[in-house]
Amino acid sequence: MRQIVLPVDPGRQQVAGDRKMGNADSKLNFRKAVVQLTTKTQPVEASDDVFWDQFWVDSFTTVQDVFALVPAAEIRAVREESPSNLATLCYKAVERLVRGADSGCPSEKERQTVLNCTRLLTRILPYIFEDADWRGFFWSTIPGRAGHLDHDADDEGRPLAESLLLAIADLLFCPDFTIQSHKKNSPDTADDIRAIDSCEYIWEAGVGFAQAPPLNYLHDLNRTELLKLLLTCFSEAMYLPPSPENKVLNPWISFFCSTENRHALPLFTSLLNVVCAYDPVGYGIPYNHLLFSDYREQLVEQAVQILIVTLEHEAGSAASAALQALDPSTSPSAEEEQEDLSFVLKGLARLLNNPLIQTYLPRSTKKIQFHQELLILFWKFCDFNKKFLFFVLKSSDVLDMLVPILFYLNDARADQSRLGLMHIGVFILLLLSGERNFGVRLNKPYALRVPMDIPVFTGTHADLLIVIFHKIISSGHQRLQPLFDCLLTIIVNISPYLKSLSMVAANKLLHLLEAFSTPWFLFSSPQNHHLVFFLLEVCNNIIQYQFDGNFNLVYAIIRKRSVFHQLANLPSDTASIQRALQKKKRTGISRTNSVENESMEGSRPAVPAEPGTLKASLEATPGIDKITEKSQVSQDGTMVTLPHSDSPHTSTKSGIAAGASDSESNSERDHEVNRTQSESARSRLSSVSSTAAWSANSDWVSSWKAKLPLQTIMRLLQVLVPQVEKICIDKGLTDESEILKFLQHGTLVGLLPVPHPILIRKYQANAGTAMWFRTYIWGVIYLRNVDPPIWYDTDIRLFEIQRI
Repeated sequence: MRQIVLPVDPGRQQVAGDRKMGNADSKLNFRKAVVQLTTKTQPVEASDDVFWDQFWVDSFTTVQDVFALVPAAEIRAVREESPSNLATLCYKAVERLVRGADSGCPSEKERQTVLNCTRLLTRILPYIFEDADWRGFFWSTIPGRAGHLDHDADDEGRPLAESLLLAIADLLFCPDFTIQSHKKNSPDTADDIRAIDSCEYIWEAGVGFAQAPPLNYLHDLNRTELLKLLLTCFSEAMYLPPSPENKVLNPWISFFCSTENRHALPLFTSLLNVVCAYDPVGYGIPYNHLLFSDYREQLVEQAVQILIVTLEHEAGSAASAALQALDPSTSPSAEEEQEDLSFVLKGLARLLNNPLIQTYLPRSTKKIQFHQELLILFWKFCDFNKKFLFFVLKSSDVLDMLVPILFYLNDARADQSRLGLMHIGVFILLLLSGERNFGVRLNKPYALRVPMDIPVFTGTHADLLIVIFHKIISSGHQRLQPLFDCLLTIIVNISPYLKSLSMVAANKLLHLLEAFSTPWFLFSSPQNHHLVFFLLEVCNNIIQYQFDGNFNLVYAIIRKRSVFHQLANLPSDTASIQRALQKKKRTGISRTNSVENESMEGSRPAVPAEPGTLKASLEATPGIDKITEKSQVSQDGTMVTLPHSDSPHTSTKSGIAAGASDSESNSERDHEVNRTQSESARSRLSSVSSTAAWSANSDWVSSWKAKLPLQTIMRLLQVLVPQVEKICIDKGLTDESEILKFLQHGTLVGLLPVPHPILIRKYQANAGTAMWFRTYIWGVIYLRNVDPPIWYDTDIRLFEIQRI
């Protein structure tokens, strides 16, 4: 059982009592100091400690107080009218942090000074970043003061930013402030902060560290405040406009993660362990979260945000320290490496499954809110660390990640403000689907009963995935359309390994094919036919490689055989094309509504967000061809990467459509997807920019119709339909169970065309996806940090903030 240490320091209790009496005075004095700073026309000397100490020594203010008592307008006024006063304030606050780090904050007063400076800098930094002229201020050395910040002669002339970051790192491993001292408290044996080996003071047991230090809520609170300041330092990225070509690394992150920071590795290990060891349910006492404050949750949220921001910088030395902490190859033995990987995976799975927990008592267990950050962290692990990815896929534990991802996708599908969550979930599944083991694992029966509004079925995890993807396509909102290609690519990737689809899932697949095959839909956009190619490829893969167990799908194909005959006989003359498009105009159907036509049940419009909800805009997502590369599975099961083709299709023989064609302009097609501010977002189908100049013609239809991979399915229908009809007539059958029994024992060995090679489209990162992730990550962090609202109403340029 974990030991919980409560503060019993009598001196601290005395201070707390005094605070209550003097807190009002303290706030008043602090406010007076702020007013003086804005009204003084002459620069205040840096040596005037009586004036500067008002901000941190003589006051007790919470971070919320600082945000209330230092209004944005006043910070901007000082920046414009008294720039030297703002510069001196920043310099003096950093100086006090450095002094606190050097001394080890032995007294309560010094700790309070450090916290006050931390809060003040957290408030001011965004206003430094929003002004291009000020952005370099922290990276300059201040004339005549260079050596004052650091005691080491080597640090002479260090930029202010570096002094600040090193002080924060030291303070995060400061005995009795942010870590438990290993020595008995006495003035003679106090830890020398510069001699501390922070690897011995990692905050939580887990990767590379076996001891679980006692929980101390004051340490957690102090760590949280310092991490908040660190995250604010890193947030300069929010004030630079998005540009995929922008290869400039964030200097704050680069320096903090470099070898100059001796605490980088133990800190990132601490953050990782704190996140993966966190259990929001605790001892399982119902409603415990309503009775006690959970200080660890705030720390975990800040920790996971720091991790994803540092890992977002892939190039150069910026992520090296972070990656080293996350790379289990630093473990001494293979056994310990497996334990580390298991600890991380189980920790992430436990937290992501937390909102799915059902109890008999409503709202009795704590529900965490930082699932988006956890999904990004899992994504970064899998993308960066191939050992981790293979470990995830090697065990059935991957299904513990799959179910919550599908839950979040289903839950967010009708909510426009959660578009980013939909994308990250689909990106993770696309990455996993490129590996054979993922498809194989999906054959495990799905026995959980997670609260989701989907049809009841008995089947596998693959069935669950198909049913939810069908739900997203048929009843999600219009701005999810660019994800259709991704969703179907995932199903194509797993299809060769699916041993037995349920009747529900088989019907859903045929239902999508029927909806996407209608002539007016196919003729409405230059890309729509790719969806049909994907679905035909799914059917072909299952028939050719998993025929024996998939009698439900075969039966569904026989029942819907008219869809395939209509596709084979699709008219391509100009008059027929015009007639089909006229039908579309009459019904006013767009690409989304197309699947809401008579053949799509259960559709509903996007649910409006709560009034006043803030949402961050996202960069456009690149098309499927830009984020995948094709690999062919050879006879021995290995994958061979295929050369990138400029044509929309690969060989007719394998009947593959390369998703959105390699030559089409995805940037035009998708640009509006995340940039619109109104409900009437132009869809990919009706987008003026991409399709106004285009119209379906006879040659275009003929060019892809000839490549429709229908041979295998037509041969199956040719062989099985007469047999099924004969049985029905001979036995007078109307019961489908008898037909299924016949199909279950049937075979097509030697009757089908030669099996086509399996083609897998593996996720491939590029500049476009990197930019998308950057805007998404910082958008999530902006919206999640509301107490205090660190970046609210500052001039953000990386994305737009819209109030719904």
